[in-house]
Amino acid sequence: MDKKITNIEVKKKNRNKVFRYICSQGTVSNPDIAYNLKLSLPTATQITKELIGKGLVEEQGELESTGGRRAKALTAVVNVRMAVGLDITKNHITLILTNLVGEILRYERISQPYSAEDTYYQKVNEILEAFLEEADVDVSKILGIGISFPGIIDLSRKMIPYSHVLEVEEISLDRLGKFFQYPCFFLNDANAGAFAEGFCGEKRERFFYLSLSNTVGGAVYSRNELVQGSHFRCGEVGHMTIVMNGRRCYCGKEGCLDAYCAAGRLADLADGKLERFFELLDQEEEEAVSIWSAYTDYLAVAVNNIHMILDCDVVLGGYVGNYMGTHLQDVWEKASARNTFEERESYVSVCHYKVASAALGAALKVIEDFISQI
Repeated sequence: MDKKITNIEVKKKNRNKVFRYICSQGTVSNPDIAYNLKLSLPTATQITKELIGKGLVEEQGELESTGGRRAKALTAVVNVRMAVGLDITKNHITLILTNLVGEILRYERISQPYSAEDTYYQKVNEILEAFLEEADVDVSKILGIGISFPGIIDLSRKMIPYSHVLEVEEISLDRLGKFFQYPCFFLNDANAGAFAEGFCGEKRERFFYLSLSNTVGGAVYSRNELVQGSHFRCGEVGHMTIVMNGRRCYCGKEGCLDAYCAAGRLADLADGKLERFFELLDQEEEEAVSIWSAYTDYLAVAVNNIHMILDCDVVLGGYVGNYMGTHLQDVWEKASARNTFEERESYVSVCHYKVASAALGAALKVIEDFISQI
């Protein structure tokens, strides 16, 4: 019995590897799969036959001959299954429709002030259904909804213990899921952003994702998984104290990183428009330069502290990460100056996804759960 279970697990693992490889390469052949994944050609051929039978892979003609018989061209049927990402914030909701390889098929951001009342979630469901109808998608292909939420997501209790941003406590995930007709999967917003980065960004074995949006959050991504922590609070650097008796944070404490590096610290100079702030910075407008200098002083302290503790790359995401561009160099120079070990190569980068990363990451978590079971 143990041997039978082991054989089943090995076959599933190989099938999963093959499908991921086909997704990543676009068009491949069985000999190519066998060579690169170190499988026998009969094994690779049998696996792709199974995937074709499941409707996940299809043959698309033949590849160029390399001297022998032409090999069949194989591609993943990437739109055979899809997922929706829903990012809930204090004043907006963002929706993403994506397929098995993380392509954004449809995107929408809508003004919708948050409320803990049932009527809010009913309205969100109406918006979701309209979003899918306008996308003209076969809803039977929808695997589920990944919901990004700005608060602690306690998966063991199936609860949101609290969200300081939305001023709510003890929300049942099962209760929220009942407002939608699709299976729901919940992620903290920073975790969702990190998952998008890990799924489709530069392939790093381990990194810390620092989300610099209306609030500051973070997440640890290691070996293709999110590190959640004992109480699902791993990465909550927004409430790490960086200035003793400093500015008051929205959480009620003083000196939190969030009080110094939330996006509003920059956007407030430009009528709440972060893009405009960076335009002013590019133009070397005096006040923008001064604010940016102070902002990066605090940010560099946080980046250096994170790197000292985890010894991994730090990816700057969220709204500020989206717009930072060449100004990343300012952060690196200040963080590097604080680094005891004089590392020559930068361990700081900006995020791969510039739009709706939390919504996308939440959707990709649904996709990943599906792919892992192939």
